[in-house]
Amino acid sequence: MVEMAEAGRAGRHRPRRPRPGQLVGELWRRPLRLWRASLGFRVVVATMLLGILVLTAVGTYLYGSIAQGLVDGRQRIAALDSQRDAKDTQNYFQYTDKVGSTAEVSQGATDQIRSLQRDSGTEVRYVVLARLETNDNPNIIGPIESGAVGARFIPAELSRAVADNPDRQQIQITTIEQGEGTVSALVVGQQVALPVVGQYGLYFVYPMQRERDIINLVGRTFLFGGIALILLVGAVAFVVTRLVADPVRRAALVAERFAEGKLNERMRARGEDDLARLGNSFNAMAASIQQQIAQLENLSRVQQRFVSDVSHELRTPLTTIRMAADLIHGSRAGFDPTVARSAELLMGELDRFESLLTDLLEISRFDAGAAVLDLEANDLRGCVERVLDAHRALAQRKGSELVVHQPAVPVVAEMDTRRIERVLRNLVANAIEHGEGRPVEVTLGANDSAVAVTVRDHGVGLRPGEAALVFTRFWRADPARTRTTGGTGLGLAISLEDARLHAGRLEAWGAPGEGSCFRLTLPRHADATITGSPLPLSPLAVEAGRDAVDVDDSSGVPRRTSEDTVKLRRITRAEASSGRERPR
Repeated sequence: MVEMAEAGRAGRHRPRRPRPGQLVGELWRRPLRLWRASLGFRVVVATMLLGILVLTAVGTYLYGSIAQGLVDGRQRIAALDSQRDAKDTQNYFQYTDKVGSTAEVSQGATDQIRSLQRDSGTEVRYVVLARLETNDNPNIIGPIESGAVGARFIPAELSRAVADNPDRQQIQITTIEQGEGTVSALVVGQQVALPVVGQYGLYFVYPMQRERDIINLVGRTFLFGGIALILLVGAVAFVVTRLVADPVRRAALVAERFAEGKLNERMRARGEDDLARLGNSFNAMAASIQQQIAQLENLSRVQQRFVSDVSHELRTPLTTIRMAADLIHGSRAGFDPTVARSAELLMGELDRFESLLTDLLEISRFDAGAAVLDLEANDLRGCVERVLDAHRALAQRKGSELVVHQPAVPVVAEMDTRRIERVLRNLVANAIEHGEGRPVEVTLGANDSAVAVTVRDHGVGLRPGEAALVFTRFWRADPARTRTTGGTGLGLAISLEDARLHAGRLEAWGAPGEGSCFRLTLPRHADATITGSPLPLSPLAVEAGRDAVDVDDSSGVPRRTSEDTVKLRRITRAEASSGRERPR
């Protein structure tokens, strides 16, 4: 039993053999990956393929020309040779007095045919004497053959041509049996007149074994020479490509290290050729970029220090002003109505100034990379309820109804509750202010990897391209539009940084006349990766019955993790002028 159990476990853990289809697919995928990844491989393969095409075309032409030249030369020699021997044979029968009967003609023809045969090894020729179809003489001899190649190998077309043209040679190429195989042969036919028996065809058969051997030798020479030449061309292309690709590859590695923040990386530039000029130009560009980045970093540090110092320094006078303003505001009942109204305006603007100062301090923490998270697993539904309760009075004053769509089960994620509630406050307040008195819809959702909240209003919406600008500091779509909630213009910028700090996303969508929608997506766990948002960003896609696609660039705001945010804080965007307000 123990052995059977061990055998069963071994069988379960035995690796599966790949199927033949998988092996074939892998054999195709590897060259394709190498083709996409290697410039040298592409150049060598392309050069060898072009070389094969060129050599095939040139070799085919030369091979055909050589073969045709051999055949033509053989035809000329055979025509002259057979014409001379046919004339001698005709003279023999015309002037001899030894052929008075059919038997004597047959014997004389046999002796003559055998004398015309050649079989010296390098020169082979068979001779056949056969009766023509047009001969109606009752006396018949033959056919007479000089060797293994007889009258059965004489083409019928050639025999008819010889019978129809008694004064002309006829030449045709055919196939004969020789040894254990077949070989092409040149057959030359001519009509001769024999005494007693009439007109016969005299055929000279020239096997073209030597020509075939020459053609085969030429073909093998072309084949092996072509293969050697292709390999040589491939080797030359490989060497040349390495000479060009290696510096480019080193330049790519230097550029990658440079992009990773190693700004002291430089290319090695030797000589005065094009690659050396490329290296020098790259090094000059890198030095210029490094200098500009250093200037921007210095400017960013100065700006951060200025904002931080000013914000902290303003705390003390702001506290004093706050105490005096509280005293004046509390005693406004005894003032003249104009002075009392001024006290109320002073108190409102002081609140707004204090909010602006708080946001500036928060922005300075983000820019300095000093923002930290206090993560704890919480139900996102509680955050939404608290935010909506805090904004119900504002919604009633603006005439907007707050509508919540949330699941019955908890929507739990690891998050910094204070920061997430601040994000939701900014989104809800922004939707109420720009909702034009229409309902504001808040929807919660969750999947295996993330949780999400969307805040949708039905106001004026966003024009094309503005969804990527709403998170810019102090940006505003309509500068002439008045604000009633007293925002600082930094709310959405801080919300975006809070979302990035959680390794989440904050995205915007809007269409003129359709309102706008903001989507906050957070990972369920701090070390998890968001594979897709559980809620669609575009409400129109859902209303039209189409599947909503979760794309990163739908809002124009790229995804970044908290680590990416810290890296990017080296270069701070120039702040907008104080006259611009927060988004929308």
